[in-house]
Amino acid sequence: MLSIELTQKIAPVEDVLMQNLADEAVLLNLQNEAYYGLDDVGTRMLTVLQGSESIKIAYQQLAEEYEVDPAVLKQDLLDFIEKLLEHGLVRLSE
Repeated sequence: MLSIELTQKIAPVEDVLMQNLADEAVLLNLQNEAYYGLDDVGTRMLTVLQGSESIKIAYQQLAEEYEVDPAVLKQDLLDFIEKLLEHGLVRLSE
């Protein structure tokens, strides 16, 4: 498992293209030419993560938008970030 701190920020990777399609998104990693699809929740999570100053702020915004147990949301968000990182779709920054 990667070490992800809530104070870090999610940043886009230059070699990844993202196209929104209605409430969903498709990402293309130009390095490995792989496509990845995100459902509406994944698309919203990624959009909020990329627009926030930190993972913690993104978490707080998502907690206000979705009726979900805070611990479940936090774990789901960290798992989502880990998968994005594993596939080279985003990077962490300070």
